[in-house]
Amino acid sequence: MAKLLLNLRHVPDDEADDVRALLEAARIDYYETRPGPLGISAGGIWVRSDDDVPEAKRRMAEYQRERALRVRAEHAQARREGTAETFSDLVRAQPLRVLVIVVAIALLLGLMALPAYLIGR
Repeated sequence: MAKLLLNLRHVPDDEADDVRALLEAARIDYYETRPGPLGISAGGIWVRSDDDVPEAKRRMAEYQRERALRVRAEHAQARREGTAETFSDLVRAQPLRVLVIVVAIALLLGLMALPAYLIGR
């Protein structure tokens, strides 16, 4: 029976490509499901054979460790160089999105405080 190796929700294309290459290099048979049309399912990379699952998971864990180290080093380098994205960069790039999120947070906090306010009256 096939086992899900990687859920593709919020996975960057380069990471999914790396995982596909990793499986192909190890000659592990896999298939991929695509995201659903309504965004309910995100798609995934599945290992076909139960016998290949432990090896695939071992390789995946090793890859994720290496990727985490590499990405952290790249981010640290970008911070040292001053090219890392900051909150002010995000506000300049997407001001409407930031405004909507701040308003949504304020509304949620207001809704959470409303019962205490009404009880205290």
